[in-house]
Amino acid sequence: MDIAFLTQTMLTLLKAVPTTLALFSVSVVSGCLLALLIVWMRVGGKPVLSAFAKGYIFVFRGSPLLIQMFLIFYGLGQFGFIRYSFLWPFLREPFICAVLSLALCTAGYSAEIFRGGIRAVSPREIEAARSIGMSGFLLVRRILAPIAFRHALPAYSTEIVLMMKSTALASLVTVWEVTGVAQRLISQTYRTMEVFLCAAIIYLVLNFLILQAMALLEYSLSRHRRAAPPALKA
Repeated sequence: MDIAFLTQTMLTLLKAVPTTLALFSVSVVSGCLLALLIVWMRVGGKPVLSAFAKGYIFVFRGSPLLIQMFLIFYGLGQFGFIRYSFLWPFLREPFICAVLSLALCTAGYSAEIFRGGIRAVSPREIEAARSIGMSGFLLVRRILAPIAFRHALPAYSTEIVLMMKSTALASLVTVWEVTGVAQRLISQTYRTMEVFLCAAIIYLVLNFLILQAMALLEYSLSRHRRAAPPALKA
């Protein structure tokens, strides 16, 4: 085993980690905000908005992310009203296209996860909140959103991990994150096993940290469910 080559490869790949983290964080935050909007449209009670939300979820959950990314990166420039608009300086950037495709895709999955969390809230808890005068935004902020988020968190943590792994597809639209740099190293050295082994270790560490953070968040949100320690007898 060539330790010197592995060390140099790892150092080279680590330089691309900030790009991977930026791609991941912007996509997750944007996708989460969009998912909340889609959920509001889905459960808001307005047929037109609900139908649009269902169609959106069907399209982005039913088609491969890679095709979505190619359509955004290579396809949008074919439309003149986009190519000659103020959006084109942004949409011609590979990083922006990768973030847009990742965010749109995760929004479809996250919206269904959040909707499942909302449906898991007991109607009795909502009725109890209304009986003491809560309604509208206060009811959502104090009762509905915290309980729904706790129910959705395990499934949403899985979606976040999948998003970290999905950032590897950005290399196919020339975003030089960890996988893109790894492919470039392989084309120069022809040492596939060692390079991809280093890349896999980086992804494993990143996903481990994400899972630990999500587990800590779930633990803090479920504090009320843990039994209090028994009182010591005199």
